[in-house]
Amino acid sequence: MKRILLVATVATFTMGFAQADGAADYAGGGCASCHGAIGVSAIPTYPNLAGQNAAYTVKQLKDFQTGARKDPTMNAMAAIIAGKEQSIADFLAAQK
Repeated sequence: MKRILLVATVATFTMGFAQADGAADYAGGGCASCHGAIGVSAIPTYPNLAGQNAAYTVKQLKDFQTGARKDPTMNAMAAIIAGKEQSIADFLAAQK
């Protein structure tokens, strides 16, 4: 029983670090300035991202990076967070 508890504790602890990295990547990438601190925008022009499917978010960010999806602001912003798409997407997916 103790081994199972230890594994669950380590997994929870590790996921906490991953969540913190995603939050830092999200804030550091400038995303929060338009989409809100946890992905809920106070400005109707900018979409809410909280709770969005992580795979969808990663795809959209990569499409902005490659130019497959076009928006002057997002094409530039997506380039800034290159390599951090998954951690940001995971962070946003966990928000409500």
